[in-house]
Amino acid sequence: MTLIIMAAGMGSRYGGLKQLDPLGPGGEFLLDYSIYDAIKAGFNKVVFVIKKENLELFRETVGERIEKAIKVEYAFQTIEDIPE
Repeated sequence: MTLIIMAAGMGSRYGGLKQLDPLGPGGEFLLDYSIYDAIKAGFNKVVFVIKKENLELFRETVGERIEKAIKVEYAFQTIEDIPE
């Protein structure tokens, strides 16, 4: 099964990428808890829907760390993809 995480928000009201702000006692991100639960439930792949310009940041902070436990892929959301 595949877990889809929508993480392309700009965080304009929050003031930054809230998806990558440490939250847990060990510096875990909120999405770490979702991924942990998904793995325990039998998911074997996670797809992050992100802005293309955030790819390296996501790879370095999340992807490289969790790809040891689950297959990781990225999909890009752009404003040009919105139908008229």
